[in-house]
Amino acid sequence: MKPSIVVLLGVLAGLALVLGFLLWKARYTRAVRQDALQRSLAVTAGKVYEQLVPYLPDFPFNPKDVRFLGSPVDFVVFDGLSDGHVSRIVFVEVKTGTADLSTRERRVRDAVQESRVEWYELRGV
Repeated sequence: MKPSIVVLLGVLAGLALVLGFLLWKARYTRAVRQDALQRSLAVTAGKVYEQLVPYLPDFPFNPKDVRFLGSPVDFVVFDGLSDGHVSRIVFVEVKTGTADLSTRERRVRDAVQESRVEWYELRGV
């Protein structure tokens, strides 16, 4: 084979590889962007839902007794506060779909369930 044909074949093979890579990248980038968009929509919908939960008919607490925290748990409910007596304090975490508790949320849940909860009063001097 002549050297010019070998060079031409090498160039064509290189162009084929580059073209293949660019096509793969375009498809992969589109898929990654679509996945990111879907996740973002799910997160946004979850945050909106969290804010509305206390006003839904099936919510078992008086919305006036609810205080939004957002992190590491969504709400703290001072059950009975609006009636002038607090019968209990409830930590509420809202999850949608198949979402699991995060490590931090599990740690808070465990501390509450194990009664590792205290009152601390800080007064200015």
